[in-house]
Amino acid sequence: MSEKTRVYLITGFLGSGKTTLLNRIIDWFPKEKKLTILMNEFGEIGVDGTLVQGENIDMMEISKGSIFCVCVKTDFIKGLYELGSKVKPDVLLIESTGVANPSDLKKDLKLPIFKERFHFVEQFCVIDAAHFLDAYEAYASLEKQIASSTVFVINKVDQASPEKIQEIKALVREYHPEPSFYETTYGKIPLERFFFPDLPAPGAGVALPADQQGAPAMTEKELDAFIDDLLNSPDLEITPPDRLMSVTYRWSGHDTTQVERMAKNLPREVIRAKGFIEGKGTIYLFNYVMGDWTIEKSKIPQERIQHKNVVVFIGPPESMEGIEKASKTGDWLNLGTYQPFLQAREE
Repeated sequence: MSEKTRVYLITGFLGSGKTTLLNRIIDWFPKEKKLTILMNEFGEIGVDGTLVQGENIDMMEISKGSIFCVCVKTDFIKGLYELGSKVKPDVLLIESTGVANPSDLKKDLKLPIFKERFHFVEQFCVIDAAHFLDAYEAYASLEKQIASSTVFVINKVDQASPEKIQEIKALVREYHPEPSFYETTYGKIPLERFFFPDLPAPGAGVALPADQQGAPAMTEKELDAFIDDLLNSPDLEITPPDRLMSVTYRWSGHDTTQVERMAKNLPREVIRAKGFIEGKGTIYLFNYVMGDWTIEKSKIPQERIQHKNVVVFIGPPESMEGIEKASKTGDWLNLGTYQPFLQAREE
């Protein structure tokens, strides 16, 4: 086991294909190396974690907001501390929520409590070729994701014209003089270029500084005190870049045409919706991205699906009323809305 953990971040807007790329990395990843996945979802109920494929995956899930804002910052720092002090993987792969501002990640990884355990290597920004330009005009998080990324995976190129792809590249170049682009479908990129093909893990064979050798682990009280001080720092990025909410609905129908009607009647402001639904004994994955949607037979074993017939919708506050109106087309029950930053402030 190496003395350092290589860290890779997968960012990109909602529905761009981050989890598909994540699954490709898991499938490709060398079996002799230890991999840990940290999944971050905006909604109160996580769905993407269920879609991660592979046996015996070491995974940590954080929902209810972005790990890079005050919403779930405490959970994120505690999770990193546990990974660095106990799990000690060779690689930590973070999939951030699609509305995250990842600018602070490198600073977080260098916090003194981690004792130089984490080595940031690469940030992939997955771009939905079909919807990126429209989303960029409306949501500030995309600008921050582009500005902090180094490798750009232009995904779903089969759904966009060559002219639109060139326009996307031109926009990215406004932030980077020499960006790395990969045009693809289903996240197919040459992973061997990024994950230590012939290199030892960072810090392998290098002794830790004397003041870090055998250092005792922090108590829970000490860790809580450190995080409280961190959250009170005046330069901490605590505000999410976009005003978004999630709302969760339970579906009690039997015919998936009800789900189709729901999708067709959603207001145009809705960005994302996803969930597993059961129709006539078959489990389907409902997947909605900015007006485009699919209902496809799920490949996930039923025993792994924790939230069946539950769909999470994400959009700005003004879309919530329209979602409720669309729900009247079928057997839908509103389980409640969630606005991470607002609720974090109230707590």
